[in-house]
This record gives sequence, structure tokens and C-alpha cells, in this order.
Amino acid sequence: MRIKTIFIAEDDRDLQRLYQLLLGMSGFLILGIANNGDEAIKMFRTLVEKPDIIILDYRMPIKNGIDALKEILKIDQNSRVIFASADNTIKEEVYSYGAMEFLNKPFTHQKLIKTLNRCLKSVGIKHS
Repeated sequence: MRIKTIFIAEDDRDLQRLYQLLLGMSGFLILGIANNGDEAIKMFRTLVEKPDIIILDYRMPIKNGIDALKEILKIDQNSRVIFASADNTIKEEVYSYGAMEFLNKPFTHQKLIKTLNRCLKSVGIKHS
């Protein structure tokens, strides 16, 4: 079975390390981590193999997560995006732009993995 891949856009270095640790322990492979929305779009364009799931933060410098979401879906409309934010007021907006899931920060490791698996299952990809 192929390892499921993740691409992350998150400006908080501590959260980046936490994602790497938790996702690595759970059998996922991180293809890349962007520090802001602009970098996320540029990195996503260069990825030869598109990730199974993209995790986007909302409040990032240069370009926020919503702008990055719109651009990424223009590049690849089949991208599966999970939005992670402490700002619950944007939940409906990100769904309207095409996000598959919304994770309210802070969240537990279990909630993260459950959300990733739900996102993968909804398109027929199984993660062991």
C-alpha cells in the first residue's frame, strides 16, 4: 500500500514540528511545508506528485489560507484540502471555496488523524 502524502502551509514553526512528528508517527509522508500562503502556492506548483491531502492554516503572512486555497484549487481542482484555524468564523467560507474539512485549533492528535482518514475515505483512499 502506498504511503499517503501531506503538504502543509503553516507559519508557526512549533506547529510545523508537531505536524511532522504526529503525522510521521501515524504513517504519513510530508511532501513539503510552506511558511505562508504565497510560498504554499509556489511550492504546490512545483510538486511533481501532488499530495493526497493539503493542510492549510488561515492566518499566515503574505497570503492567507483562503487565498492560497483558491489558487491551489485553480491549479488542481481535485486537491483535498483540510483547513486548520482557531478562527471559527471562516468555516462556512472555506467550505464554500472547496475545503473538505475544517479543524478547529487547538486539536488533538486523534482528531487530526480522524479528520485525515475521513478526508481520504470520502474519495476512496484508504490509510491503514
